[in-house]
Amino acid sequence: MLPTSPLPTPHSPLPILDRALNGKDLTIEEGIILLKQTDPAALQAIRETADRLRQQQAGNTVTYVINRNINFTNICEQHCSFCAFRRDEGEEGAYWLNEGVILEKTADAVQRGATEICMQGGLNLQAKHQGTSIAYYVRLIRLIKEAFPQLHLHAFSPQEVQFIAREDDLTYADVITALQEAGVDSMPGTAAEVLDDSVRKILCPEKINSATWLEIVETAHRLGMPTTSTMLSGHIETPEQQIRHLDQLRSLQQRSIEAGKQRISEFILLPFVGQEAPKPLRRRVGRDQPVLSDALLLMAVARIFLGNWIPNHQPSWVKLGLAGATEALTWGCNDIGGTLMEEHITTMAGAQGGTCMDVSDLRSAIESIGRPAQQRDTLYHWIKAEQNQTV
Repeated sequence: MLPTSPLPTPHSPLPILDRALNGKDLTIEEGIILLKQTDPAALQAIRETADRLRQQQAGNTVTYVINRNINFTNICEQHCSFCAFRRDEGEEGAYWLNEGVILEKTADAVQRGATEICMQGGLNLQAKHQGTSIAYYVRLIRLIKEAFPQLHLHAFSPQEVQFIAREDDLTYADVITALQEAGVDSMPGTAAEVLDDSVRKILCPEKINSATWLEIVETAHRLGMPTTSTMLSGHIETPEQQIRHLDQLRSLQQRSIEAGKQRISEFILLPFVGQEAPKPLRRRVGRDQPVLSDALLLMAVARIFLGNWIPNHQPSWVKLGLAGATEALTWGCNDIGGTLMEEHITTMAGAQGGTCMDVSDLRSAIESIGRPAQQRDTLYHWIKAEQNQTV
């Protein structure tokens, strides 16, 4: 039980936090109350609850993954209001990596101990110029898997699945099955932004709607492909919309678990970085960098709201910096993410966290708060030192 002095008011978080510590799932209304707390004592109680639940649900060890991001193209047909990464074909700075470069980046990652390649890119209509869109993606996957069959390929968001399905007149299940058979092992839960269509109409009006995102992720689970989940926070969304986003993730996870299918492996909060974002949204938000206190509170509430169903929670050191991500480990997070080796999407938006993190830096950050560090694979299986001698 949390301390109850002073006596709780009708809007006090203390009864809600007691319910959470007793293993209960919070209601949407309770989650909103937690997100609207401003009193320092209440915020401390929320942090302590999230940290205790983290220990109960995920343990005391902080994990990390050795991985590499490959953003294979920034040419994109869409114009999301927060994106500084995308380019039009022929525009200065536009690129589309050829297969040789992708293979070189993969080989370098393996040499540096990577167990995962995370691959995502813009929605590039040129992919279909070489035949069907799915043929391009399948060829890319096989290129990597044939050379490095041991790598876990974490690739292609729900938005990319919808893009391929639309271009080739396929079902989402058709696309996911083809990607899976070629060698994709799991799906990034990106392109979720905020699962509220009134927000999406402003942030990303050309992207899939909330229902389609949920449908594609649930289809992946049904077909045996695990996914992650994300939220883009700290822009125009409200606490009510944040909690509804978490509630939809929780409901999806519950359905997948009850059906005995694959599931969401982690929740990652992605605070908005607007320094180089298109001006209209940047002016509307009124700041260039994330507000750490806001992100920490949201991560704590996410742990309290989701932790019974999604036990692994990760901050973004790219967006918050390593110091901010380390602090998040005391607000409910149990994982510090990956080495990435290169990161373009957030960095081009003006993030100050860097593009690559050495294993030694991740481990030092974890150990600085007195917690043990442990390498994992993409699906949160621990990797012993002898399994990965190049680390």
